[in-house]
Amino acid sequence: MFERYTEKALNVVSHAQEIACGMHSEKILSEHLLLALVAEAKGVPLKLFRSCNITYDNLYERIVKELNIVKTQNVNEISTFSQHVKVLLKDALDLAEFSGNSTILYEHLLLAIINDKNSNNVKTLEEMGFNVTTARELLQKLVQKKTKRYFHPEETESAVTAIDKSEETDMLLFDSTESRSVFERAVAKLSASEYEILGTEQIVASILDDNDSQLSKIMAEYGITAESFNDKLSKIQTRKSEYEGRQIIFTPNAFRMINIALQTAKELGSSVVLPEHIILGVLKSKKGIAYDILSDYKIDRDNLAHSIIKPIEKQMPETLTILRLAKEEARRLGRNIVGTEMFLLGIISEGAGIGSQVLSNLEITIRDARKIVEGLIGFGDEYYDKEVIFTRRAKRVLETAWGIAKSQNKSRIESQHLLIAITTEPDSLAMQALEQLGVDAVEIKEGIKKYTHDEY
Repeated sequence: MFERYTEKALNVVSHAQEIACGMHSEKILSEHLLLALVAEAKGVPLKLFRSCNITYDNLYERIVKELNIVKTQNVNEISTFSQHVKVLLKDALDLAEFSGNSTILYEHLLLAIINDKNSNNVKTLEEMGFNVTTARELLQKLVQKKTKRYFHPEETESAVTAIDKSEETDMLLFDSTESRSVFERAVAKLSASEYEILGTEQIVASILDDNDSQLSKIMAEYGITAESFNDKLSKIQTRKSEYEGRQIIFTPNAFRMINIALQTAKELGSSVVLPEHIILGVLKSKKGIAYDILSDYKIDRDNLAHSIIKPIEKQMPETLTILRLAKEEARRLGRNIVGTEMFLLGIISEGAGIGSQVLSNLEITIRDARKIVEGLIGFGDEYYDKEVIFTRRAKRVLETAWGIAKSQNKSRIESQHLLIAITTEPDSLAMQALEQLGVDAVEIKEGIKKYTHDEY
């Protein structure tokens, strides 16, 4: 019966048996199962219980009173499941199958408990402050996420995230002329206030101060001007929206927003962070005072983001085209995760850049490369999210390409920078594909050198 249970789910069932024995119960009841779920809670479920101060001890005390337990004699053997618990275990199995899971997770057991209308468990939880509706929605998303998550062969860790923490310095974040000016104005605003830590609101207000910039004109079309923004800012009574973590030179949300801006710059093919990337970072982060103020304009934030990106796309930076093509290749294979092998296909498909020309000279065609990549990762049906994300190794390649472009004083990441960066990851799927195509890193570097005369 339990061959499909994960270790965590089995621990819950085993603990429920121990609790039942400890209460001298001949049967394992749904209350014992709930107690075990609280005792074994970790991660999101643990936060749900902690948010309303539900602990094993206070729940145990309450359940003992509600059950009005009468101890039986000589209950030394392992308790058997009550008919009610058997139904709950079947419900957990049904929930797993409905969400597409091949195994029964801890979350399925908890969902079965909070969906149950034949016991007092839900009433008990609600009386203790537990929000059953919120928990149900969160747990359903969690099991669905676990079902559909595709682990790319290049991923060695247990999670794929859209944003990694950055260790970039302030000077690197603001190393373009435009962003440096924004930063200087923001610091001046900070000095004129009673605050000591830079927040999203000062940064955005400083961007809007440049009335003549193309970005300010785009924002003005949506009614967002320096005057209206500052007017809304003056009505903010608290900076609570800015603090959700440790205090540094930036508020935590400003720090998060800047890191998103940095990643956005790279994904848009820029080797510097521009004010446009900062505004996009605010919109993507969906946190902080600046985002709250922008939301107050009642505009379509996706349209604003598109309006900001459109002029960048018109410049047609090579890397932007390559990454767009890489995402299309991922979709073609039914994937929502882009690895280095998709970068390789994107470089080839782009066709005009030095990277593409070098590979063409090495007689690598998109048809042959696609066939090799398909053999490495196969087709899938995991493309279910709107957003296509990068593996950590792909992000590392993008980071390396960024560094190469900056070292050559380039304002943009070019295809050869991305191709060279791929060669720095010998174990990547892209290099495995190139090896099967009969090409090595030395040939690639020599091929690029003929075009650029740069040493790598």
